[in-house]
Amino acid sequence: MKNEELLVLVGDGEFAEIAYEYFTFDSPFKVVAFAVEKEYIKKETLFDLPIIPFEEIEQRYPPDQYKVFVAINSTQLNRPRTRLFNLVKNKGYKVVSYISSKAFVWRNVSIGENTFIFENNVLQHYVVVGNNVIIWSGNHIGHRSVIKDNTFISSHVVIAGRSEIGESCFLGVNSTFNGNIKIGKDCFISSGAVVNKDTREGLIYSGNPAKSNKITSYRYYGIEAE
Repeated sequence: MKNEELLVLVGDGEFAEIAYEYFTFDSPFKVVAFAVEKEYIKKETLFDLPIIPFEEIEQRYPPDQYKVFVAINSTQLNRPRTRLFNLVKNKGYKVVSYISSKAFVWRNVSIGENTFIFENNVLQHYVVVGNNVIIWSGNHIGHRSVIKDNTFISSHVVIAGRSEIGESCFLGVNSTFNGNIKIGKDCFISSGAVVNKDTREGLIYSGNPAKSNKITSYRYYGIEAE
């Protein structure tokens, strides 16, 4: 295995375990270690691989020899994953993406860095997926739709053509989006919601048709707008 195919996963939670499994058995990369910020380290190894302090990653796995994937879930509207992704980029690492061999991704789809696309997803022609996006299993993303950076799409979401999903959103299971609509930044779309018109930034939407809740996504997660 060439050094350029060696991979360090940032994180050691459940998503990191899942990422290890998919990268190991369905990609050209070999996972060699996990990196976690010192204050969160609770064990020394995972899958018999070392868990090292994130603060030491450059010394132990230099960026000219190793690549990275940030395997953090959707906590706090993806803020922790986004912060660590930016830190890794600033350290000079090449940040890789994973696309399942069982996903249908049309030839002219554009996909950014640190994006993870699970099995049974359909990405139609000219879809654009940004950086640091997680697309769980079994979704449909219609033609010419745009998924902006740092978003998390759960399972069985249907996004009709020419839609735009804003940065740092969370799309719940079985949510549905009509075509030609724009979802504002930092929106939380509840499971089963049917979104048939544009949404405003930083709000929580639920129901059919989807309506905004009184509590903003910022208040719900205890975070600040960016």
